[in-house]
Amino acid sequence: MQTHSLPLAFHQISDTVLPGHGQAALLLDLARTQEIALSEQRVLSLAAAQQTAIAPETYLQALRSFFSQRPERDSSFLLGQQLLPGHYGHLSQALIHAPNLRDALRHICAHYQTLCPLLRPRLIESERLLILYWCDSYGVPALRNQLVEMHMSAVVALARWLAESRFQWRFCFNRPPPRTAEQHQTFLGHDLQFSCQLDAMVISREQAERPWPRASQIAWQLAQQQSPPPACNPSLLNQLYDYLQSRLRQQPVLEQTAQDFGLSPATLKRYLSKHGSHFQAELDLCRTHMALYLLTVQGMDTEQVANWLGFHDANNFRRSCKRWTGVSPSSLRADILARLNQPGWLS
Repeated sequence: MQTHSLPLAFHQISDTVLPGHGQAALLLDLARTQEIALSEQRVLSLAAAQQTAIAPETYLQALRSFFSQRPERDSSFLLGQQLLPGHYGHLSQALIHAPNLRDALRHICAHYQTLCPLLRPRLIESERLLILYWCDSYGVPALRNQLVEMHMSAVVALARWLAESRFQWRFCFNRPPPRTAEQHQTFLGHDLQFSCQLDAMVISREQAERPWPRASQIAWQLAQQQSPPPACNPSLLNQLYDYLQSRLRQQPVLEQTAQDFGLSPATLKRYLSKHGSHFQAELDLCRTHMALYLLTVQGMDTEQVANWLGFHDANNFRRSCKRWTGVSPSSLRADILARLNQPGWLS
């Protein structure tokens, strides 16, 4: 197993790493227009005024307070529409002058710690499709649905503004269907897929590479060159996801992982518990996402995926896949391909 000379660096949910003048300030402004008093309003106001950092847990507590006082189903979508391009100097300028949707999505993924710190977007590009899927940065299942709606509506609103036209997205949600999808249809579109294995936005490569009328190649390149590096290390969950994904074929274990993070196994367990998770859950999540990618995008069969993931036999992998997703690998692949290839889409 590969080890590191230096421990992998990360931050936790209680560390002051988020810019107070960023998304938290937008939440504060929206709360004021709605005459809502947030539980963390004084902290947010001070951070925004002095342009100091706040902890992710502070922002998340304020979001929880906002959603509880404004239970209307459009709250998350309205907030999401204001998130991008944001007010982050060269990072935001680069988004405004991006040549096309593909480059904009790549930019968002590269600078997620500033542009969308609560959910990390990850981009998969195939010959036909671009798939943007969202991973939790801090472990907040109680807010997961609202955060997904926020971030999806942020990307949709940004793309619609910069392209001056609508895109034909397909939205996948890792949740059962809501009682009514009216707000999803209003802010996102009508192509909604629920009870999926991940939260994702799918679009054709042809649409994603279509030039945007606002694009400026020179301004795009200059803004990218001047965009600052991340102001902090990745969150624990994001760093662990990257670590595990790069080592899935080596069968990562808790003890070696903790050592590479410069922690004892007990400390890593405790840190993950603070983020509402544990090592096996994070490992299973990475395996699930990789299995989805190999089965669908790469077109591997069950035996090939089992071998890639280091399982001794295909039957063992089938049992594990059913534990992760509730269905067999073959059923999982058939379901996803059927969702992606429904008539009338990408035609």
